[in-house]
Amino acid sequence: MKLKAPVNAKWIAKFVGAELIGDGAIEADGINEVHKITPGDISFVDIEKYYSRLLTSEASVIIMNKVVECPVGKALLITKDPASAYVKLVKHFCPFEPARSMISETAVIGEGTVIQPGVFVGNHCTIGMNCVIHPGVVIYDGTTIGNNVNIQANSVIGGDAFYFNKRENEELRYLKLESCGTTIIEDDVEIGACCAIDRGVSGITIIGKGTKLDNFIHIGHGTVIGKNCLFAAQVGVAGKVTIGDNVLLYGQVGVSKDLVIESNTVVLAKSGVGKSLPGGKVWFGIPVQDAKDKMEELVWVKRIPELWDRMKSDY
Repeated sequence: MKLKAPVNAKWIAKFVGAELIGDGAIEADGINEVHKITPGDISFVDIEKYYSRLLTSEASVIIMNKVVECPVGKALLITKDPASAYVKLVKHFCPFEPARSMISETAVIGEGTVIQPGVFVGNHCTIGMNCVIHPGVVIYDGTTIGNNVNIQANSVIGGDAFYFNKRENEELRYLKLESCGTTIIEDDVEIGACCAIDRGVSGITIIGKGTKLDNFIHIGHGTVIGKNCLFAAQVGVAGKVTIGDNVLLYGQVGVSKDLVIESNTVVLAKSGVGKSLPGGKVWFGIPVQDAKDKMEELVWVKRIPELWDRMKSDY
């Protein structure tokens, strides 16, 4: 998320109650979690395996829970609870804005677009031309929808990310990391009934041009889906996944977080994707493997009783 105006590290340190190490005059103009860093960002880290990644990133201001040598051109803010400091900043720069009507006065809706009864359109949304938004659809604040988009009944676009910071020995077991990202639905997209597409924690969830989603599909926070993809019912894609163009996911495929599925990939129904997949191949199984190899394996599995009986008769 980009800020409306830059803020300096000295002000940030005072605001979140952290110890400043480095140049307090260094300015930041955005807030992002560790996986979405852009130049000039404020970010946080409280897990040791990510220290090096963040310290060598393009972030300008890093909130962390360990005193280390400050890299040149950065400011470190030391606090026992970096996640809470991050949430405080998000709430300050991206405060919740209550709705005052079913369709916000700040929403921009293009010519020829039909908004059916019972649709909610939040603050600062943009909907393009010749779209049809069916009853019961909820479009959260800041969502951008292109032209010729069709969203079937009761789908939710731009809801909060499912993103929590686990606490130890506290009454509050999980701290919600507030979402300040957005969602973009590009031109010619079809979204079926009862789908849920989460906005990014701090970045953007994107559904690419021409992509078609069946009913009851979930797309996690910060996931980027390419052009002309086709997802059948009950597909679930976790957060921060990158999917290329012309990808086909059959029904009930599950995709784990942080993966890359390259263009022209096909994943057959009920498969579990737990690793990144190269493009141009067909995959199947839990966990997925080359579909041809998996089918051969299943043939042999079905023969196990026969082979077992044969082995017993030999003895």
